[in-house]
Amino acid sequence: MIYLASDHRGMVRKEEVKKILDEMGEKHTDVGNLAFDPNDDAIDFVKEACERMRPPFAEGFGGVKGIFFCGSGVMVDIVANRFPYIRSCLAVNVDQVKAARKEDDVNVLCLGADSFGLVDAEKLVRAFLETTFSNEEKYKQRIEKTKWK
Repeated sequence: MIYLASDHRGMVRKEEVKKILDEMGEKHTDVGNLAFDPNDDAIDFVKEACERMRPPFAEGFGGVKGIFFCGSGVMVDIVANRFPYIRSCLAVNVDQVKAARKEDDVNVLCLGADSFGLVDAEKLVRAFLETTFSNEEKYKQRIEKTKWK
């Protein structure tokens, strides 16, 4: 399951990504915003998506993912990373997204809708979904160090 969230600035890109996910056969749920509202706040929708990703509802980091959108991608990334079971990555380029999945086992991809066109957004989404965590001990240890005790 992939949870999608966006504000008004990310809605167009989110709708485009939904079509890509459908083509890939990926199951997804859009938690909003579902109607254009220039006064909305991405924070509200990201919180809802992250709550739905909360264990035990989500089976670890591998089973449930999120793709969140706003104009810059920064605020959705900040909000997502406030949840202890989320590791979010603000997309910069394909190599960085692949490394974030392979080495850091991120489960949320944040996209700046103002920064990427459809072609690049598709490449980033595919890199996020098609790259798996390496499961190497050094990366598992590093991830363990990030957990709040």
